[in-house]
Amino acid sequence: MKFAHWLVLGCVCLLPLSASAQWQWIDKSGKKVFSDQPPPTDVPEKNILRRAGSPPPRGGSAPAAAEADAPDAAAPKAAAAPKPAGVDKELEEKTKKAQAEEKAKQAAEAEKNAKAKADNCDRARQGKATFDSGIRVAKINAKGEREIMDDAARAAEQKRLQSIIESDCK
Repeated sequence: MKFAHWLVLGCVCLLPLSASAQWQWIDKSGKKVFSDQPPPTDVPEKNILRRAGSPPPRGGSAPAAAEADAPDAAAPKAAAAPKPAGVDKELEEKTKKAQAEEKAKQAAEAEKNAKAKADNCDRARQGKATFDSGIRVAKINAKGEREIMDDAARAAEQKRLQSIIESDCK
């Protein structure tokens, strides 16, 4: 029984070793590539950052170490920095399109809110005119019965309608 535990523990400890068998390099466009396959033959040796089975560099990245060893290493890195113009144009177009859609959405929302305020304003003015006319107003209570509003309830409703008019009718 104890032997089986040790066997399982040993297998679990070996798993990270197989996961570290990865290749890492910088491709022609300057992007880092991770793979379990070796890089293509056209990738220069200095762009290979990590080989299968070797630990990742400590303290800094491999390009920084390469720059310290070879002063001319900065020139190829600078050459790899420019990005293809087509990709940037596509990204800019997508960004502009997304911004335009967002502005259109905000404008539609603002128009919807303005229409709702105008409707609230009209209803509040009509209700206020009804209460100001002095006619009897009835409302239905929770039991479904019709009740005539007394003077205190009328005054409270007039005050509420006036606050709606002040906020929505500007």
